[in-house]
Amino acid sequence: MTFYDLSIITNTGFPYYHLVLKEPPKGKNLYLRFFDFSKDSKETRIKLDPTSSFELNAGLVSALFEFARNIDKKIEILEFSTNNDVKKSENPPNYKGDVLITTQTESYLLHKSVKEKIKLIYNLIIAEKIPLDSALEMLQNEADKITEILTDLEARKRVKKNKKDIDQIGNELLKDMKDYGLKGICITSFDLSPITILGKNYTMNDIDIILRNIRLFPDISALEWDFRQSTLGDEKIWVYIVKSGVGPTVYGLFEPYFYLLISDPLSYLGEFPGKLAIKFNQILG
Repeated sequence: MTFYDLSIITNTGFPYYHLVLKEPPKGKNLYLRFFDFSKDSKETRIKLDPTSSFELNAGLVSALFEFARNIDKKIEILEFSTNNDVKKSENPPNYKGDVLITTQTESYLLHKSVKEKIKLIYNLIIAEKIPLDSALEMLQNEADKITEILTDLEARKRVKKNKKDIDQIGNELLKDMKDYGLKGICITSFDLSPITILGKNYTMNDIDIILRNIRLFPDISALEWDFRQSTLGDEKIWVYIVKSGVGPTVYGLFEPYFYLLISDPLSYLGEFPGKLAIKFNQILG
């Protein structure tokens, strides 16, 4: 599980809906991601002088740390985006309400993919409920749909349906490439949520640790790959990240799989990641 909870509130603090998927792990750094679906305001923002800006930031930080302490959490990093993300030539999203969606997740998830999931939830379920402070409660089928999107139900069903073929080909490839440093293969969803692990060297918990220890993930095109260094305890690891180019389409959103090749630091895989992608794509495409 890589998503732990999701909250839907208004910008004024009205708590419309809260979903708990799983208790978050103890002692791990997680991300609380914010997604703003408020309508665009043309009002001019107040420009504060340095002293006023510092006092405002001090109040914010103090309040956040006190809140975190009260719920037995610790804030280590606050990341802010500037207001210049949308270029003037682009049309900013025209949202019709003041909706803020937050979700607590594993730190290694690809933010762009998480954002696409949250946008899908907003467009499918939330947009028609605005204004939230007078909306009917979330229906069970709507809550189920949110859970299915966050937990990659369709991607997991496709892997489960073809598990016999995946295991057979995966074990053959691991055997062929053992002497070249390949130690495990993991299939993930399009946001890097692990779905299944092949080989006997690593567990799903190990994959979580390996992915947490990768600081920055590359932006990869379909049927291409890159690698990153990681660790598992004292073990140094190379992780080849292959973007499949195939996967389910969920309510119009294409969600391609990633194939992770867990290898020794001195491994030599050459063009093998492409060969593996072709073989798995024939099963999962």
